[in-house]
Amino acid sequence: MTLAANEGLADTSNLLVYSAMVVYALTFLAYTAEWVFGSRSKVARTAAALTAERAAEPQAAVPAPAITVRKGGSTTVLERPRIITRSANPSRDHVPDGPGAANGDEQGDTYGRIAVSLTVLAFLLHFAAVAARAIALGRGPWGNMYEFSTAFSMVAVAGFLGFLAARKNVRWIGLPLITTVLLDLGLAVTVLYNDQTQLVPALDSIWMWIHVPLAIICGALFYLGALSAVLYLFRDRYEAKLAAGEKPGALATSILERLPSSVSLDRFGYRINAAVFPLWTFTIVAGAIWAQTAWGRYWGWDPKETWAFITWVAYACYLHARATAGWKGRRTAYLAIIGFVCFLVNYYGVNIFFNSLHGYGGV
Repeated sequence: MTLAANEGLADTSNLLVYSAMVVYALTFLAYTAEWVFGSRSKVARTAAALTAERAAEPQAAVPAPAITVRKGGSTTVLERPRIITRSANPSRDHVPDGPGAANGDEQGDTYGRIAVSLTVLAFLLHFAAVAARAIALGRGPWGNMYEFSTAFSMVAVAGFLGFLAARKNVRWIGLPLITTVLLDLGLAVTVLYNDQTQLVPALDSIWMWIHVPLAIICGALFYLGALSAVLYLFRDRYEAKLAAGEKPGALATSILERLPSSVSLDRFGYRINAAVFPLWTFTIVAGAIWAQTAWGRYWGWDPKETWAFITWVAYACYLHARATAGWKGRRTAYLAIIGFVCFLVNYYGVNIFFNSLHGYGGV
């Protein structure tokens, strides 16, 4: 095991990771407080909105068969009153969103603002930890699974904050995101930590600064898309129950009313996946070019290459289904989740369970 080039700075990086985890834990509590105590949408509860939507639905007038009355030599046609019918399937496109949600009416309550402020502080500590490790090692901080994991979760948080900075009301994703970031960092520092600093000759290339960072960025953004797909499935089922006149449980109601409408969640995930897919395509192409430089061939069906391609196919199917088959909703949500699961297999599964040319980083 090779020690870090600058052990003092490497220790500082480790300390910063633990500090970020502490602040992320406080952030988790703040987001939880927002979900438990924060106010709902200004518009109204979702159930009340759906009820009002049914009442305000356009009504169709269906004429009844006319009655013909013959009297003497003349014929009189009497019309029956029109029968008013109502659609049995109320639209769910305009269900009001919860606090901080896309298209929502609230900018956020006190708990939400505290949570976002803590997220920014935790991200700065997280970024400083990754940067300190890069300076300490004199290379990119993504040479093994520990470094990849810490950089991956950092980019995911950066993406979330980027949407907030662009005035996108996506605070609803904060609680599940921060929860998984804590799990990722916990796994990194307890199971994946590695002091190895020297890279094999194949990694000593400019592509180390192109291919791997792109993979991290794509994976982190794909994760945000997959997270929105998972939340969509819960919210869509909740709205379907309300539309059918059923009454969901109190706990489900309290949680799911704080999410955006299912339409907003579906649209958010689609836009992310559609924007990231070309970047993932270039990531694979960059890896093939690097493989030619390092191993003398562009493609060899190595397990890592194979699963990268499977991930590409999964997301291609997702986009193709939406663009040509007109799929939306639950079916495409499942495809988005499958695509990200393929990415996780490519990262964790291949590195741990397969013999691969890409298994240079160790666990």
